[in-house]
Amino acid sequence: MTIKLGVRELVEFTLRTGDLSSTSGSQNTALLGAQIHRRLQKQRGADYQKEYYLDKDLTLNGNDYLLHGRADGVTLTADGASIEEIKTSETVFDQLSDNTLTLYWAQVKIYAYLLMEKEADLDAVTLTLTYFQTNTETTTQTDQTITRAEAQDFFNTVITEYVTWLKFRSDLCERRDPTIKQLTFPFDHYRPGQRELAVAVYKTILTSKRLFAEAPTGTGKTISTLFPTIKAVGEGVIQRIFYLTAKQSTRRVAEEAITLMAGQGLKLKSITLTAKAKIAFPEEADLLPEENPYMLGYYDRLKPALLDLIQNNDQLTRPVIEEYARKHTLDPFEFQLDASLFCDVIIGDYNYLFDPQVHLQRFFATEDPDNFFLIDEAHNLVSRSRDMYSAAISSQPLDHLVEMSRDLPQASKKLHRRLADLRATFDDICAPLLADGRTDSTFLMPPENFEHDLGRLVEAIHDWLVDQPQTPFTQAILDYYFDAISYQRIGDYYDDTYRMRLEIDDGNITLKELCLDPSAFLADSLALGHGAVLFSATLSPMDYYQTVLGGDQDSLAYRLDSPFEPQHQEILVTTYIQTTYKQRDANLANILLAIKTLVDGKTGNYLIFLPSYHYLLDVSQAFAMAYPHIHTVSQQAQMAEADRTAFLANFKADPDTTLVGFALLGGIFAEGIDLKADRLIGVGIVSVGLPGINPETDLIRDYFDQDSHNGFAYAYQLPGLNNVFQAAGRLIRGSHDVGIILLMDQRFASPRYTQLYPRHWQHFRRLYRPEQLPIAVQNFWHQEVSQ
Repeated sequence: MTIKLGVRELVEFTLRTGDLSSTSGSQNTALLGAQIHRRLQKQRGADYQKEYYLDKDLTLNGNDYLLHGRADGVTLTADGASIEEIKTSETVFDQLSDNTLTLYWAQVKIYAYLLMEKEADLDAVTLTLTYFQTNTETTTQTDQTITRAEAQDFFNTVITEYVTWLKFRSDLCERRDPTIKQLTFPFDHYRPGQRELAVAVYKTILTSKRLFAEAPTGTGKTISTLFPTIKAVGEGVIQRIFYLTAKQSTRRVAEEAITLMAGQGLKLKSITLTAKAKIAFPEEADLLPEENPYMLGYYDRLKPALLDLIQNNDQLTRPVIEEYARKHTLDPFEFQLDASLFCDVIIGDYNYLFDPQVHLQRFFATEDPDNFFLIDEAHNLVSRSRDMYSAAISSQPLDHLVEMSRDLPQASKKLHRRLADLRATFDDICAPLLADGRTDSTFLMPPENFEHDLGRLVEAIHDWLVDQPQTPFTQAILDYYFDAISYQRIGDYYDDTYRMRLEIDDGNITLKELCLDPSAFLADSLALGHGAVLFSATLSPMDYYQTVLGGDQDSLAYRLDSPFEPQHQEILVTTYIQTTYKQRDANLANILLAIKTLVDGKTGNYLIFLPSYHYLLDVSQAFAMAYPHIHTVSQQAQMAEADRTAFLANFKADPDTTLVGFALLGGIFAEGIDLKADRLIGVGIVSVGLPGINPETDLIRDYFDQDSHNGFAYAYQLPGLNNVFQAAGRLIRGSHDVGIILLMDQRFASPRYTQLYPRHWQHFRRLYRPEQLPIAVQNFWHQEVSQ
């Protein structure tokens, strides 16, 4: 297997020293830089070949590599050869650091070496460094000549340093692989279906496929996916595993699985990546990069810190990263990213792979067959990915910025003019809407005038920001600048899967690029690796999830049965209750009585889920008034981590009195909580969970209708039903758990829904009259006692 190695990656890893810049690796800077590159390249002569591809096969430390890159420009004539490297920044050329210039020249010297390896008759190459200062549009050019022997010597020096780190990495692999080969499944026996899932995952890896797997609660899906994937690493099929999920709780489960295997002798490096806002040290919050001791001299301390960290730890969790970051005075967020290069398992959020604005460039700039993806709780990726590929920008911040820029000496006239121009453009695009008395509109293509004026404002802000002092105005401008850049970047993806939305709310005008179907973008991301397993407790119906999550014709599907005895869970459907919006008031009494009947069956803890916060308040308050002797707790609109913990703490084991908790369907307590045994013995779900009818979801419906799918199901029914499955899944968490699921909506009994039920729901019972419910509840608990 040949490993790809980029010229820039090689140079930066071996030669970078000095400070960590807050804009290093910035995709915003890269976007502007690419535009400038194209502009300068167009100005060159006829012999100039832009984006000239160069590569060379290498064998380093016993492995095959392809060193590759694209020089910005190469000129080959009978008189000789020259290579141009174009760099852009807002820093004055004479103020560039020595290390920055070293990196610039190093990159073009490596290109010269590769060019002379390709062109045997070349004895020397002229190197040109073209530096473009973006805020003044000043160009500085410097030249030097490098001979074949000098290029060879320079290349050997860089490669020797790089091989030292390759040897370090290969030594870790030699330590790792024997322990993987000796590793056995870390439990005495497989649960039902667990071995089959592990085999399916392993076969998926061997065949480089994508597997969609539904593994109900209790099947042990984390260990069933991680164990075979780690075994594949030991066989050399892949080299790195990305375990990606939406929730912190599932990341902890992955950490625990690796800890379990480590207890059996596994020697493997894993890291859990933490979001920048959470892992940054508090003392960094208000510091500029040039004042931040964790950024100053970062690269001078990085390599010794990496050796210290990795030689002494196998599991690089957040506390470990923070400990060594403090020890070596390094920014913890960047330190964890640099450490991840030496890890075999990388645990983190979906966005590290799928989000086009924050994905990990160091891993996902190009396809790498050494990487394999495990996507946990994959049902969450549907809505998350739509958000990742959508963007919005509003007029409201401009009102404040235009006023401030008019009177502040800090603001330039050009900046004020560009802010005012964009604000006026917002008014222009919504004028027809206002004339018709409407407040929202949908259209196919972005408005050209808006794109033009937004681009001019971005350029003006970029030029103005250089050397600006930190003030409230500067921060406000910067916030809007990032919103604008984000909007522009998503605009690069705009195609026929998008629609434009224009909305007016109390004078605020919002323009949104709405992605209706990100499946092609997800497929492109998944194609960057060897293969993928996307799994969840609920992936029903499977064909829906394969369609919306980037499955292809070769994708595999696997569905496990629940490992728990079906008689431990009673599923009751009250067909006499209607919860459509028009029927809610008329059915409130029946809902309250149904909840009361459920909780009267046995003393214990119950959770009742409702589809909206307003509805939750109505039902919970009415229940508390009707039955004041029953203790209730309710989810609040805004809950900090401590509030969530306090809410769950109410659900105690072996309770002496009954507790009824009211929570939001699809909310923070409908997923990722584990109330085992008698901490929860009943779940009630009011309504089928359909999202509220709204223009954006209607667009998703219409899009899939036009694409020969059931648009209503894709936009409304299936996302709502998934929320129901997730909420119901809070009840049975272990082999000894028992309880009742009460589904309060007649639609739950219709074929439109029952045909979508998972196999372990097929024993549900329909109740046609209120008096049938107490009998069903009492019979269930009587049978449990008798067993």
